[in-house]
Amino acid sequence: MLDRKFIVENAEAVAKNCELRGVTADVARLVELEGQRRELLQQTEELNRRANEVSKSIGQASSDEEREQRKAEGRSLREQKESAQKQHDEVAAEIKDIQSGIPNMTHPDAPVGEDDKSNLEVRRGKHDPASFDFTVLDHVELAEKHDLIDFEAGARIAGAGFYFLKNEAVLLELALQQYAVSQLVSHGFTPVITPDLAYSEILHGTGYIPRGPETQIYSIENSNLNLVATAEIPLGGMMSGETVDSEQLPLKICGISHCFRTEAGAAGRATRGLYRVHQFTKVEMFAFTLPEQSEAMLEHFCQIECDLFDNLGIPYRVVDTATGDLGGPAYRKYDLEAWMPGRGEQGEWGEVTSTSNCTDYQARRLNARYKVKGEKGTNFLHTLNGTAIAISRAIIAVMENNQQEDGSIVVPEVLRPYVGKEVIGGA
Repeated sequence: MLDRKFIVENAEAVAKNCELRGVTADVARLVELEGQRRELLQQTEELNRRANEVSKSIGQASSDEEREQRKAEGRSLREQKESAQKQHDEVAAEIKDIQSGIPNMTHPDAPVGEDDKSNLEVRRGKHDPASFDFTVLDHVELAEKHDLIDFEAGARIAGAGFYFLKNEAVLLELALQQYAVSQLVSHGFTPVITPDLAYSEILHGTGYIPRGPETQIYSIENSNLNLVATAEIPLGGMMSGETVDSEQLPLKICGISHCFRTEAGAAGRATRGLYRVHQFTKVEMFAFTLPEQSEAMLEHFCQIECDLFDNLGIPYRVVDTATGDLGGPAYRKYDLEAWMPGRGEQGEWGEVTSTSNCTDYQARRLNARYKVKGEKGTNFLHTLNGTAIAISRAIIAVMENNQQEDGSIVVPEVLRPYVGKEVIGGA
């Protein structure tokens, strides 16, 4: 979340930022409440001071009557102090409720707009979309042809949006994981496999809403646990309540996790097949940095994503995400959209990765800090996240872009050592 003092001192800019991001937050009310909170805090401290003075003076009373009067005065002051403290705490709770709903500030270069239609294309990959001289199949049709995915069996056991990967699709999933992790390790990332569950406070800390009508999270009934929607949640939680030495920064971690999302309201051809499902595997990048390192780290993450898809031979474009399409924690976000020739009537771009600089927004909620040797106190870390590969969508891009006229699928060269073959479904 944003610092309370920052909000009060920059109320106009914070309110304007909320407007640009399409978020309703009563910044003026927070400023008003903060004035009340400070007054109540002063009252509480003054009443506590006076009560302590009276308490110390009881032993100096010259008579029993005076002693009882001082005791009564002390009790009255304590009661007033407790009343003021209660009012203070109620006001502080209301402030925090408003504060937690205020999004991060936005990078000045981020495009302004209500939704993804205002996203700004900033570059394209090394490969152009192919021109096919035959009827293109989408990944669902290719999967049926080669017995790669069983959506019907998935729906029977868990409902629509679940599926079984089969045969070479399993090899592709494992290949993409190994390929991504090996590349990230070469860039100095520490590989981890994360828990599939996290406490609600960790979700709140990373900016996700674990419960309520707008949530996309599966929560465990009668429990404080939730299935994670992305490895960003447990990776951010690794430093919750912790303090790290500045010399150790940046910390770069890559996490393999299952991701679970309710995808409430999702429907239509754009969500067909694997594009929008309730469970998938993802390799996620995460970094804890010093404040002055985070902007360069965002560009580093974006370049890694581009390299991964360039080496897979997948056409893509990178877009700078518009203000209205940014998630609450993100200061700036890049999306990488791959060309999917089977999507829509003539092919469409489909998001396959994103990377965000969340500055100290998540760290403040998670209380994740760093300390500098020789300096007093601690400061909040900056956090960044980025999708290396979301396996289900990467499989779509690989299958559709590498299909041949006979329906076979050429395996990208970088995946062949893991898949063990050059073509799926070839003669």
